Amino acid sequence: MPPTTKPDAGNRPPLTRERLLRGAIAIADRAGIGALTIRSLAHELGVKPMSLYHHVANKDAILDGIVDIVFSEMDLPPADTDWQQAMRHRARSARDVLRRHPWATPLMESRPNPGPATLRHHDAMLGTLRRAGFTIELAAHAYSLLDSYLYGFALEEAALPFDTDTVGDLAQAILARFPTDEYPYLAELTAEHVLKPGYDYANEFRFGLDLILDGLEQHRTATGA
Repeated sequence: MPPTTKPDAGNRPPLTRERLLRGAIAIADRAGIGALTIRSLAHELGVKPMSLYHHVANKDAILDGIVDIVFSEMDLPPADTDWQQAMRHRARSARDVLRRHPWATPLMESRPNPGPATLRHHDAMLGTLRRAGFTIELAAHAYSLLDSYLYGFALEEAALPFDTDTVGDLAQAILARFPTDEYPYLAELTAEHVLKPGYDYANEFRFGLDLILDGLEQHRTATGA
């Protein structure tokens, strides 16, 4: 239920498209994308619902806009390093952004009207691959593979019932409910990997990303780049 208090009208900044979209992101970050409606956004901003339509045509335009903002928060692949390091940098930045905005992952490639930040991001990714010698076909394969991994990992990470600080406690609690001899490999994984000092679930992302980049480099080399 939305709060009953609203910001004082005299101190409220004027409504702009940027402020509207930032308000929409605040709602989605706080309560999920399902909580974002025209009415909830108007309440968030302290304005009447009809005033929003001076800046956006409808809710779809809001979704297009907030997805474009999320893309703008992701670092582009840097141009001053080799393609693998550039893609590694971009992937880590994108994962950090999607952790801040977990609602965004299912929307990232779904919008039919991509904004300038979205197009700039896609173009920079393809440009990095093409300048490294990827054929057009292989660049398409690489981009699809990298983003499938990134978005899939982000979805899984957002759904996990633990964070980095509590994964060990949760693993122990789950195994304590069952005889370990019935699930010996899960018990082994917990004792010999998850509960070891320095365990960080983020390492799983880095391992998979490195594996993909190494495989793409083999294909790039095989094509004579």
